Amino acid sequence: MIEFVNVSKHYKLSHGYRTILNEVSFKFPEQKNIGILGMNGAGKSTILRLIAGSEPPDSGKIIRTGRFSWPLGFGGGFNQNLSGEENLRFVCRIYNADLHQVLDYVREFSELGDALTEPMRTYSNGMRARLAFGLSLAIDFDVYLIDEVMAVGDPIFKKKSKAAFEARRQTANLILVSHDMRTIRDYADVIIILKDHELSVFDNVESGIKFYQDLAGVKR
Repeated sequence: MIEFVNVSKHYKLSHGYRTILNEVSFKFPEQKNIGILGMNGAGKSTILRLIAGSEPPDSGKIIRTGRFSWPLGFGGGFNQNLSGEENLRFVCRIYNADLHQVLDYVREFSELGDALTEPMRTYSNGMRARLAFGLSLAIDFDVYLIDEVMAVGDPIFKKKSKAAFEARRQTANLILVSHDMRTIRDYADVIIILKDHELSVFDNVESGIKFYQDLAGVKR
């Protein structure tokens, strides 16, 4: 369960502020796969970071129960001066996960080989995404937060990733941000629209997509 209670989030700019949320109280649907849609720059990725706890609100409080992943596709939680393996060890301590089990899984799944012992500042974006994706799958979460990235790499690795992810979906829910409406249709049960610093829920996926496309001026 995740609930925002009078939550505000702003970013200071060189001239003024950029507002993401303004005293928003909102309870996210439970036991549902949620697609978050909104215009570019509306703050969809910020919403995921607030849910994950990787960014605090400026005011208000966020109530969460259960285990939430970090946002897949967001590498801000990794220390770029540490190796991939050292980052894995740190995350395992945070989530009280079995270190050896996680390391074995990520080594096999990510296919990063010796790069796991190299500093993450030497990684390409794809390598970082593989590490984050593999690590998230190695730890059991109640809710997975997905920021655009569903799978990375070549077609064989993407197929492998999709199969592993589908297995996790049997026991967990998703909250995802994507500009790909096919992905939204495939994975979401409900839609949440971020517009004018507010959140609105659409229980019907097609209605939510239509509202978003009209908002974006997309011709159908």
